[in-house]
Amino acid sequence: MTGIDARRGAAQCFRMADGDSFTITSEVWLWKPTSRPSGAGWHFLTIDGQAAAEIRFAALGRTGGFGSIKVEARIGGTSWKTSIFPQRDSGGFILPIKADVRKREALGAGDVATVEIRV
Repeated sequence: MTGIDARRGAAQCFRMADGDSFTITSEVWLWKPTSRPSGAGWHFLTIDGQAAAEIRFAALGRTGGFGSIKVEARIGGTSWKTSIFPQRDSGGFILPIKADVRKREALGAGDVATVEIRV
C-alpha cells in the first residue's frame, strides 16, 4: 500500500491485565489510491512503537498471510473481528476501521480514537 502516512500513529498503549488485550489511542487516517485520489478510500489507525512490539510478542506463532494478526477490536460500544497488518513505514501495524464502526462511533479521518485490541 503505497502512500500510507505512518506519522499519524503516535499511539499510546496500555496492556490489560489478561495479557493479550491492549488499549491504544491513536489518530484515524484515510488512505486513498494514488491512481484514484477522488475515489473512496480506507480508514486506518496506526499501532506503532511499544504497542506494536507487545502485540507482536503476544501473537507469536499466530500470524497469518502477509504477517497479519487476527484480533477482536472495540471502539466505544462497537466490537468487530478483523486483522491488523504489518506496516513497513512505521514498523508497526495498521488496523482497518470499517464504515459501520465509523458511523456507529462518529469517527472520521483526523479524529483520535481509543481502541481495545484483543489478540
